[in-house]
Amino acid sequence: MSKLVPPHGGGALKPLLLEGKALEEEKAKAKTLTVVPMTSREAGDVLMLAIGAFTPLEGFMGYDDWKGICDSYKMATGLFWPIPITISATKALSDSLSIGQEVALLDTENDEILATMKITEKYKIDKAHECKKVFWTEDTAHPGVAKVMEQSEINLAGPIKVLSESYFPKEFAGLYQRPEEARKLFEEKDWATVAALQLRNPMHRSHEYLAKIAIEVCDGVYIHQLLGKLKEGDIPADVRVKAIDILVEKYFVKNTTIMGGYPMEMRYAGPREALLHAVFRQNYGCSHLIVGRDHAGVGDYYGPFDAQKIFLEIPEDALKLKPLPIDWTFYCKKCDGMASMRTCPHGKDDRVLLSGTIVRKTLSEGGMLSSQFSRPEVLEILKEYYQGLEKKVEIKLHGAATGNVVTK
Repeated sequence: MSKLVPPHGGGALKPLLLEGKALEEEKAKAKTLTVVPMTSREAGDVLMLAIGAFTPLEGFMGYDDWKGICDSYKMATGLFWPIPITISATKALSDSLSIGQEVALLDTENDEILATMKITEKYKIDKAHECKKVFWTEDTAHPGVAKVMEQSEINLAGPIKVLSESYFPKEFAGLYQRPEEARKLFEEKDWATVAALQLRNPMHRSHEYLAKIAIEVCDGVYIHQLLGKLKEGDIPADVRVKAIDILVEKYFVKNTTIMGGYPMEMRYAGPREALLHAVFRQNYGCSHLIVGRDHAGVGDYYGPFDAQKIFLEIPEDALKLKPLPIDWTFYCKKCDGMASMRTCPHGKDDRVLLSGTIVRKTLSEGGMLSSQFSRPEVLEILKEYYQGLEKKVEIKLHGAATGNVVTK
């Protein structure tokens, strides 16, 4: 019997990806169905449903689920869920569809039919209300708010059957993982307690410190990287993977970490997204989620520790996974090492505050960073990446000047 926490909802994992004969039959049927185009966020959610990361969901949510989740974190069944998982269509397309009809869901960015859906409901939502509840703001400068406000007029609901995991298994071979695969790795190591470290940036010294604190209190750490779409300026997954690989190889004890990746797109919903991260990390078999400063945040929309506080506001039995809250961490010159607000007695002038934003800004502007920010091997990889970007810009500018623009 597994020592790991059970999937969310207490049952078994519920992947929606078809296999074998059922897959071939559904693919053939999909070619005959009306097509519903999806945004990149919706396509990412289909992939999370496909692999069982959104267990126990069976598809896209209806109005009662949407309203209950926005207002009280509860689906119509009473199950805890922090962010609505929805899909929208234009009014014209929606009017042409009937309840009970099956449709094909198209990933427009990759021109691929990812799933079929049987429509059980068509409904309008108050987009501003969703934004206020989920993102705590209606400001369209917030990338998550912008996505919601750009949605089409009508939401569609219904169970889905997934036909493909898109390019993720091939492009991120060895990193992309389904929950069942991660659970198997944890069980092979005889881990019972696993702390998930959410990453959308290469690991700087603060991330490394958080992971090592977790290793002290858990059997191991699952370094779980976002492979879905990021906002402009974030470092792409292949560069991040290379940087994390070398850090783990050189600075972690063997067999204390496992790396994996997942296909969801960031919503930048701060506290609410921390809860969604907790839900699907529980499905992956994690008992804890490391929640540091400004988890899943963007700009100044959330307080630095709002994502920790929100776990105290939900029912105690909402999740089996528990947060591992860790205070603001930094490099202290007087301590001569990593520390936190709880362990360092020195003043702000002695502290080197670390963040992915600082690392990106400094390196992208051609600046230098010390090993207080990140390990030298990691900085070398990131420097090489930014120098490559500069060369691409130079080639493009030169091409524009000569009339031969190179866009590769």
